[in-house]
Amino acid sequence: MTSVEQWRLIGKELATHIPFTVFGAVTAIVFMLIVIWGGFLDQVSRSSETIFYILHPAHIVLSAVVTTAIYKTLGNGKLWAVIVIGFTGSIGIATLSDSIIPYLGAWLAVLPGRELHIGFIEEPWITIPPAFLGIAIGFWRPITKFPHAGHVLISTWASLFFIIMALGETVTWLQYLTIFLFLFLAVWIPCCMSDIIYPLLFVRGAKFHHHH
Repeated sequence: MTSVEQWRLIGKELATHIPFTVFGAVTAIVFMLIVIWGGFLDQVSRSSETIFYILHPAHIVLSAVVTTAIYKTLGNGKLWAVIVIGFTGSIGIATLSDSIIPYLGAWLAVLPGRELHIGFIEEPWITIPPAFLGIAIGFWRPITKFPHAGHVLISTWASLFFIIMALGETVTWLQYLTIFLFLFLAVWIPCCMSDIIYPLLFVRGAKFHHHH
């Protein structure tokens, strides 16, 4: 398969994932509305960091499973390459998805509690082991369909609880729109990069099949 054909398929995958990513972002916004309008923001905010550090490692596991499985199936299968690509594709892109892009959204929305949290630096003992767990699963049982769907949904909610950590007492409609946009971007591009684009960058001449 030529590089042009690969990029066409990648573009098709990105387009295919838009509806599911929008659905995930809508569920997150609906949850925010219920929490804020129902008067539960204080209680949820107090536990938001804990929840984030549950969802973020879960996201890393699923990302590592799919990234590893895609590369192992289509690449050269060398163990060291599988580990490197599975690790960097999960830790690096999950950090971009769950922390960096939501932080930019919180900054643009001028949320008062915005603060950058980098999981593999602040809590390496609960983020790095999940990456190796996902690599092991993806290597020994290279499945991609369910983990990718779960990856997208869990990533959305990890990004949501990162945002909740930054919320003030009130949220304007403009802030809601900004949060929705960045929840979408935080999942759509990084998750597809991790599960599709990133492992394919290291595959030469392999035939690519849809896996969603």
